[in-house]
Amino acid sequence: MEENNLLAQAVNLKELTAYQQGAVVSKEVLKKETGTVTVFAFDRGQGLSEHTAPFDALVCILDGTAEIIISGKSNLVKEGEMIIMPADEPHALNANERFKMMLVMIRS
Repeated sequence: MEENNLLAQAVNLKELTAYQQGAVVSKEVLKKETGTVTVFAFDRGQGLSEHTAPFDALVCILDGTAEIIISGKSNLVKEGEMIIMPADEPHALNANERFKMMLVMIRS
């Protein structure tokens, strides 16, 4: 679905992305100058290597459980839970099991 097709209607976030074997799949839901909302599906064994971002990022787990490491501290974040990754702190994501998440990044 294109972003415009998502406007003014109820959408099941879990259904916006499908798991793909050995891959990370993403679907941008909203893109504005001030930030983005993206839904991801991580297959087991996939992840994002450690990096930093110049702004806070909010992660909501939609399905499964994610290991989210922030400044060396491991957090297991389950379906229905969220975590905020602070600006300028190193973070990484690991899929010890497959999971889906929504990432909200606000740049201002």
